[in-house]
Amino acid sequence: MAYLKTEQYDSESTSELSGLYSKVLSSLGEDPEREGLLKTPERVAKAMQYMTQGYSQDAKAIIDSAKFREDVSEMIVVKDIELYSMCEHHILPFFGKAHIAYIPNGWITGLSKIARVVDVYSRRLQVQERLTTEILEAIKQSLNPHGVAVVIEAKHLCMMMRGVQKQNSVTATSAFDGEFLKDATRSEFLKLISAKLD
Repeated sequence: MAYLKTEQYDSESTSELSGLYSKVLSSLGEDPEREGLLKTPERVAKAMQYMTQGYSQDAKAIIDSAKFREDVSEMIVVKDIELYSMCEHHILPFFGKAHIAYIPNGWITGLSKIARVVDVYSRRLQVQERLTTEILEAIKQSLNPHGVAVVIEAKHLCMMMRGVQKQNSVTATSAFDGEFLKDATRSEFLKLISAKLD
């Protein structure tokens, strides 16, 4: 039986991008007709569509799909959310973890929806600084909580593979709103994301 893998991509975009990537290979001095590269332009075209699918997704709709009234006023923290994104300056990956908290104001959302919001904005051409604030704003606008906090820690291949070539550098960004602008609340959040589960 032959191996069959079913994926859905926009055929027009795939065709256009494949032609462009074939030209890129030629411009780099490669032969896009050699065996190992024959399907590379199409593979890259599909990979890029997957890695930028966030442009066609709506973070508010995702949160609203699992939004519930709940009389909860304690901090909700989802930490160590894996993220993979593409630096808009060099089209190279950066990857790491997001830590997110909010204090409900009558509404909560499914925990997986917080991780999906991270995917919506990370699967675009990004800078980490903007990614951090976009996640915060989406949660703030959808749930109207008493406060939102977002911290992202990531490694950037544009720093590791080229340029300064610093292999162990980690970039941390943060954004706080509402109650998290208060020292005590922010400190509690930072302590929770630093703690290890036994």
